[in-house]
Amino acid sequence: MAALIGMLVAASFGSGDFLGGLASRHSRTLPVLAIAQVVALLGALVIAFLGGGQLSDRSIGFGATAGLLNVVALGCLYRGLAIGQIGQVAPVAAVVGAIVPITWGLATGERPSTLTLLGVGLAVVAGALVSSEREEREGSFFGPGLLLALAAGVGFGTSFILFSSTPHDSGFWPVLFARAAAAAGVWVVVLVLRVSPSIPVGPRRQAVAAGGLDVAATTLLLVALRHGLTAVVAPVASLAPGFTVMEAWWFLHERASRIQVAGLFVALAGLAMIAAG
Repeated sequence: MAALIGMLVAASFGSGDFLGGLASRHSRTLPVLAIAQVVALLGALVIAFLGGGQLSDRSIGFGATAGLLNVVALGCLYRGLAIGQIGQVAPVAAVVGAIVPITWGLATGERPSTLTLLGVGLAVVAGALVSSEREEREGSFFGPGLLLALAAGVGFGTSFILFSSTPHDSGFWPVLFARAAAAAGVWVVVLVLRVSPSIPVGPRRQAVAAGGLDVAATTLLLVALRHGLTAVVAPVASLAPGFTVMEAWWFLHERASRIQVAGLFVALAGLAMIAAG
């Protein structure tokens, strides 16, 4: 069940990234991100009150820290993609983002079956493959690009760990504080840089949808982590780029590379092993 929910997490994150990227093609990225975070915050507010749960210092602290780490990781990833080699930066961030929570889960006593571990390994490899892209620029990977990719992966992975460490009786309060911290962080940047949040209607609608998918993914992630092992949920959720690739292929008729297609098949094999294990 946790692996299935993890797939829904990947689908929501991947679809949100697709819509956010689509909106950024016709508008500036920062206003798109700011609008999406406001929508995600409003959605989290509704979910938190409907879900109930016990509000505690751990749910507030871990949730808020997870949200801030996630936004900082996104910033590192975007900057790394801008100055480094896309086909190397994105896979490193995806792999590190999966390995960090896997390592933490195993170190804290999680013991998946051998078949499940094999599936987890394939899922990590698949995450790297589907994140890869054809090189569009020359750039040094062994330098700032590498450091930013590693920072992004550590940030994403650590946010998984923090969500899994929130009290199970806290309901969805951690989601609310994660989205609140993320929204606050983005809007501080918007205000400091004096960027106008106004964008055209089309990109605005896509940003709103991206925000809705973002909060849905975060909520499902919390559910998955509470019903399964972190070492299993994390690599499945890290397959989000696969959904982004498929949607770009379906809606925009963009050609997926052979490596990305191979990654999708590797992902299916890994998921089958995780389900069987």
